Amino acid sequence: MRAISQDEFGGPDVLRVVEVERPEPLPTEVLVRVHAAGVNPVDYKTREGSGVAGILGTPPFVLGWDVAGVVEQVGGGVHTLEVGDEVFGMPWFPRAASAYAEYVTAPSRQFAKKPANLSYAEAAAVPLAGLTAWQILTAAADVQAGQRVLITAAAGGVGHLAVQFAKALGAHVTGTASAGKHAWLRELGADELVDYHSTAVDEVVADIDVVVDLIGSEATLDQAIKALKPGGRLVAVPSGTSAELVSKAKAAGVQATGFLVEPDGHALGEIARLIEAGKVRVEVEQVYPLAEAAKAHERMESGRTRGKLVLDTTV
Repeated sequence: MRAISQDEFGGPDVLRVVEVERPEPLPTEVLVRVHAAGVNPVDYKTREGSGVAGILGTPPFVLGWDVAGVVEQVGGGVHTLEVGDEVFGMPWFPRAASAYAEYVTAPSRQFAKKPANLSYAEAAAVPLAGLTAWQILTAAADVQAGQRVLITAAAGGVGHLAVQFAKALGAHVTGTASAGKHAWLRELGADELVDYHSTAVDEVVADIDVVVDLIGSEATLDQAIKALKPGGRLVAVPSGTSAELVSKAKAAGVQATGFLVEPDGHALGEIARLIEAGKVRVEVEQVYPLAEAAKAHERMESGRTRGKLVLDTTV
């Protein structure tokens, strides 16, 4: 089968098309014919040697965790899926899933049935970003109806889904994004928007219960702490929580926690129901052929994407 591999850490140019053996499912696993694979910031960070590179080890390896496709084979003990089922998932994270390929194998319960109203490309855009947003809001922060939630980088892959999930949970949602994306984010349900190019969020926003920070800069973290109400919670996603950040938060009377997403087929099923009910939309900015993974990484690294980027593994 075709896959995108790399022999060394580096820029997008280290990614190359290779031929590798098709995997075989073990008991409780399924073999999925991949139709589309999502591209995420953790992909290019791992390609460079950061991200979860320490878990994957040294190259060669195949990147990618977001998968949408069709079950082609099931191992013994699989009861939730059958051959022919259309599925999506984020298998194995943070271990290697090798999703930039024509086939993947993984435990059946790390997948869910693909939302019927989504294309494969749209479905492949959901798992990592969707599970990140969902697990933060429902588990890490336990957002309740009526609370005020601030989401930075609200127009990105995680951000645009977090806006919609927070609204579905009954929260009042404020997002940060460039001015050109404000109208679209209002369509998705954002109640208030701040242009981070011209305004420090803490100058115009206050009494926030939960901040989901998807940027990770010192400036945005400091502003998030100032925007929180006493006892509020900051979930710092790309940066994690340093001792300094925890200390700053404690001094301000708020909490700061890090976050790492994990595979969860059940949660994906909940997300699929929201999508099928028309309560959540998925934005795919562009779909690239598998062989153009490097171009997708270049675009992702620009930091200006609206929604998600996806690889079509069938062409």
